[in-house]
Amino acid sequence: PLERKRFYQNVSISQGEGGFEINLDHRKLKTPQAKLFTVPSEALAIAVATEWDSQKDTIKFYTMHLTTLCNTALDNPTQRNKMQLIRAAVKFLETDTVCYRVEEPAALAELQKNEWDPVIAWAEKRYNVAIGSSTSILGPNIPASTKETFVSHLASYNMWALQGIEYVITQLKSLILSMGLIDRHITVEKAVLLSRLEEEYQIQRWGNVEWAHDYDLCELRARAAAGTLFVHLCSESSTVKHKLLQD
Repeated sequence: PLERKRFYQNVSISQGEGGFEINLDHRKLKTPQAKLFTVPSEALAIAVATEWDSQKDTIKFYTMHLTTLCNTALDNPTQRNKMQLIRAAVKFLETDTVCYRVEEPAALAELQKNEWDPVIAWAEKRYNVAIGSSTSILGPNIPASTKETFVSHLASYNMWALQGIEYVITQLKSLILSMGLIDRHITVEKAVLLSRLEEEYQIQRWGNVEWAHDYDLCELRARAAAGTLFVHLCSESSTVKHKLLQD
């Protein structure tokens, strides 16, 4: 269900044998597959608990991106292993948004060059790889060595963080923008803008349905931000001081 009447008063976290748990009053949160909802870090538990605590009269599940990501990591509904997750993420390079360029109109082609080239240049330097771009419908020819470098880099992340990385890539339709965001090279707002460059160009030229555009933009920012936060919280081993949902 997309929504459900709120059935709890208080939200808290506690530490169990497998990690940190979320408590809704005296009930322990479970995943869709009825597993105990347990996360690896206290910081992530607090972030998830905050999502539940911020729900009002009804629980809007579609706004709870961190909870959804945790459920995916715990239940692994597609039953993929670590290497399958990594290969799926790297495959996005073949259709990466920032690598596909137009020749016409000239103004859009120039905008893509000015905005996307610096991000590609950063990624090539950061990971010591060749990426490039192309106006061909087939896209650029990404060297096998570049893909293997990204495979090796992503292998340094744990399974939870990889679920978050794939989620961000899916939102932005770009591995390059996602890594720039996760590496703190660009902001969420910048990453989202660059992922929607052609759409924003058309809106500036022809106008837009204001409420629809604003809603889509806010939703994409929320999902990209949540995915990035999830990756960071799943990658850090440090714990935070006990400060649970204070008013």
